[in-house]
Amino acid sequence: MAQETASVPMYVDDFYFSVLADDENKNQAFLVSDAKYAEELQFQEVMMGSLITSQMANNGASSSSSPMVQLSLPPAMLSNTSNPIPNPEPVEGTEEAGESSYCFCEICGDRKDRDQMFRNESCVHSFCSDCIGKHIASKIQDSITIVSCPGLDCKVVLEVDACRPVLPKDVLERWDEAICQALFPASQKLYCPFKDCSAMLLNDNGEGEVIRESECPYCHRLFCAQCHDAWHPGVECEEFQRMNEDERGRSDLMVRELAKERRWMRCPHCKYYVERAEGCLHMTCRIVVAGAPSSFAIDVEENGLNIVVVAREIRYGAEKLH
Repeated sequence: MAQETASVPMYVDDFYFSVLADDENKNQAFLVSDAKYAEELQFQEVMMGSLITSQMANNGASSSSSPMVQLSLPPAMLSNTSNPIPNPEPVEGTEEAGESSYCFCEICGDRKDRDQMFRNESCVHSFCSDCIGKHIASKIQDSITIVSCPGLDCKVVLEVDACRPVLPKDVLERWDEAICQALFPASQKLYCPFKDCSAMLLNDNGEGEVIRESECPYCHRLFCAQCHDAWHPGVECEEFQRMNEDERGRSDLMVRELAKERRWMRCPHCKYYVERAEGCLHMTCRIVVAGAPSSFAIDVEENGLNIVVVAREIRYGAEKLH
């Protein structure tokens, strides 16, 4: 009777021991929580105590020929009972790991990958590479070489080397050039006057020395450093600056030089050149500009050009003077 009674609990014990002691079986087939695991372990301890007490009572009452039930725990259970149950380590979820790989740009507000973000080591602000590149480019366009962090009320200066990995090549070149230009005083800087060049040049001559004819080392064209225009051979700077914008072309300067060689005279009103072929030295311009209060007579003398204003009434536009 005792043998039959003990057989059923032993079957139950084997089932629970297989669940609690076999780690591989537990992980693959029976996934139980910590609370359930502790509850089952306590249940097994109570059951074991009850079986041991019942067995001792049965052994005292039964004959010596009756078989004795030997109960033993598996080695895994013995090791687990001697050591406290460890707390399971938290496993970071895939959703949280995915969220942590993204950051929000404080300028555009978009969510960007960490590889697309720029973080300044001197402050806590972070921006995407596109926004920080546009911010620096706009500052350079305004001739600002010391660029601050675009964060709200942040005065931290952005370093070129820190921004270099995330900036486009053209923005970096403009920033480096602007920093180099800021190192020299304005009195030593001049620029090539040609719009397709505009290279910055340095006046390395001593102060007080006037530089006029210069050659750009980049485009190899001559220009006047005083007038900031193309080189005007044969024309003084003062005279060149009095000329109109449409008279400073290369062909205009060549005609002006030819007029000096042949002693042509120029009407101060219509700007036409006049050459005396024969007759007296007195010459009268025959071109009348509509709306002009008078016509101009050009009196050519050996010592220069004398202008004689001849007042007259303008009728029907142009009128010739005889």
